[in-house]
Amino acid sequence: MGTPDFAVETLKTIIENKYTVVGVITAPDRPAGRGRKLKASAVKEYAVSKNLTVLQPTNLKDDNFIEELRSLKANLHVVVAFRMLPKIVWNMPEYGTFNLHASLLPNYRGAAPINWAIINGEEKTGITTFFIDEKIDTGHVILQKEIEINKNDTAGDLHDRLMIDGAALVIDTLQAIENEKVVVTPQPNTNAFKTAYKLNKENTKIDWKKDIHTIHNLIRGLSPYPSAWCTLYNKGVTENVKIYNTHYIEEPHANETGKVIVEDMFIKVAVKNGYIIVDKLQLPGKKAMDAKSLLNGYSFYRDAKMS
Repeated sequence: MGTPDFAVETLKTIIENKYTVVGVITAPDRPAGRGRKLKASAVKEYAVSKNLTVLQPTNLKDDNFIEELRSLKANLHVVVAFRMLPKIVWNMPEYGTFNLHASLLPNYRGAAPINWAIINGEEKTGITTFFIDEKIDTGHVILQKEIEINKNDTAGDLHDRLMIDGAALVIDTLQAIENEKVVVTPQPNTNAFKTAYKLNKENTKIDWKKDIHTIHNLIRGLSPYPSAWCTLYNKGVTENVKIYNTHYIEEPHANETGKVIVEDMFIKVAVKNGYIIVDKLQLPGKKAMDAKSLLNGYSFYRDAKMS
């Protein structure tokens, strides 16, 4: 059970390790692109290419879906980046249902664990397999693997490493279940852990008044998707821009916070303890561009400011 690219790697690895996949459950096709044509999930596209049975329920409690699921006679469900399951689904197979989650649970339960680990400046994260229960990401832990976060990793960089290592951890988990060698660890019953909140317009906006490291971490933690954004005022025009990649220089200065300075084909934004150097950004209606390419056809005026 899964939907995005992150889940495809696990499905692919399960098949390569000769496990029998009796069915694939994924999201319904969604309108996408300017033409709003229906597009299949990444998992469905891969599953169809392997001639696997695919179910795409809109309601996971629907009687018809439940009967179809039962008819597959799966003895184990594997979940990667899917939806919250009702008990009638996760309690169905003989060996239960386990989930792969991209954090070291109980930290970063929730929708965006990869993003928040970087946004919060963590130096390590990891992957966890656990048996699903009634709540979100609270079930008994089966296996975990710790992974370092490099200083300049983006969410995209970390996503790709966790995707590969996560698929391998799923195989280790399948083998442990198959060989009856599973030893589970209950998660602590407390709320004293960091949460991976759903990303939205508010928590992806750059606050240029914050610390230079906080700003840099937010930008790399949201790159390439959904991307950090801010408002650019330039020559009397205010518009929203997306910022994908940055580095920074810590040095004292007397410039106003948010002031945009172009120097030697670099775009610098003044913050309280230095400058954020914008390496890649996107103006409305334009494609994302590196700073040098943008400056070949776009000018920042003296009043340019980001807020």
